[in-house]
Amino acid sequence: MKAFWILATIASFSGVTTSCTSSSQNTSQAQVQNQKPAVAVDVAIASLEALEEENRYTGTTAPIREVAVKSRLEGRLLDLSVDVGDRVEAGQAIAQLDDAVLSATVLQADAEVAARESEVSQANAAVGNAIAQVERARLEYQQAQADANRFTQLAKDGAVSSQTAENATTLARTAEQSLRSAEQQVSLQQQTVGASSQRVLAQEAIRLREQERQSYTTITAPISGVVLERISETGNLLFAGNDVIKLGDFSQVKVIVLISELEISKVRLNQSVDVRFDTFPNQKFTGTVRRISPVADPVARLIPVEVVVPNRDNKLGSGQLARVQFSSGQARQIVIAETALEVAGRPTQATKDANTNANIQVKPKTDTKPSTNASDKGKPKTGTVFVITGDQKEPKVAARKVILGDRRDGKVVIFSGLKEGDRLVIRSGGKLQDGDSIKLSVLSESSK
Repeated sequence: MKAFWILATIASFSGVTTSCTSSSQNTSQAQVQNQKPAVAVDVAIASLEALEEENRYTGTTAPIREVAVKSRLEGRLLDLSVDVGDRVEAGQAIAQLDDAVLSATVLQADAEVAARESEVSQANAAVGNAIAQVERARLEYQQAQADANRFTQLAKDGAVSSQTAENATTLARTAEQSLRSAEQQVSLQQQTVGASSQRVLAQEAIRLREQERQSYTTITAPISGVVLERISETGNLLFAGNDVIKLGDFSQVKVIVLISELEISKVRLNQSVDVRFDTFPNQKFTGTVRRISPVADPVARLIPVEVVVPNRDNKLGSGQLARVQFSSGQARQIVIAETALEVAGRPTQATKDANTNANIQVKPKTDTKPSTNASDKGKPKTGTVFVITGDQKEPKVAARKVILGDRRDGKVVIFSGLKEGDRLVIRSGGKLQDGDSIKLSVLSESSK
């Protein structure tokens, strides 16, 4: 009897142990099932775009203007102080011609001016002498006239003879003639002074001309810019009109693009365009249409269009490849890839296999495209996307309903439900549900 109770007690303990072990195994399996692994996804950022693709054209940069610096007179080039790539300022001396002959000519002109000024001084002195002679003649005339009046009165009184009175009158008339002659001499001498002064002015003009010609021996930059080409060299004999260097003004650069006559209607003067350069791939420049050629190529039917781009930092040079994009005028909206709409309704292969093994009927794939039934006409097209939530270390997804617009080339317009900068899943390695943890792939876009 005692042995029976011992066996019963052992059996009871064995049952309890088996029950606890079974319960622990079930709990562990439930925890494993609840711990769903993070799904790998590709993430993109919602941005404002134009659904219609904008045309892009390529061209080559050139300075806004080019200037050939020429010699203005004949002479040997003694010095050329700039080289290709050097930046110069307007008025800066860049070359020097031999000026020995012109220096001598200027000295000769200075001597001629001094001689003419001496003639003017002599003429002025002659005018002074003539004026003094006039004053002396005037006094003599006044005295002779007084004597004539006195002797005439005395002759009437019988104090002197009439012959004496007539002689006094004759002397007065002679003195008057001398006065008139002296006054004419003053006028003549004054005219001589005027003529001499004009000769001085003419000679000074000649001197200024020769000085100006001498200044041409120092060749200066007519504009601020960069040396594009060095045409002449030190020691060369230059003639008037010979090129010395070429300068380019890079305060702005111009790009000539060739546009089809079918697309030229979209281009207008002063239109703003986006310009990108391979030299600066991460920077966008804004240009302006300055000129549309009225003449098209008769064979290719392409029309040259000149686009001007500001170059405030002097980053842009000549000969760089430019990619010009003309805006189509279409409003920019939130545009995403259509694949983002497929993520919500696409079951994974693992889920399909599990459902098959369990003999569970798989529900048909939910079409993200709106229904085409007659009752749905007039209703906005909707879809579902998954946006990224949570922190960067443990990102998760949240399902969000969006209203769809036009589709084109694998992209779709979002009228509402997303804003610029939202991060959303465009491809997924498995079926997603609201709140699932995810793992971002290396192809995912990162927010700036």
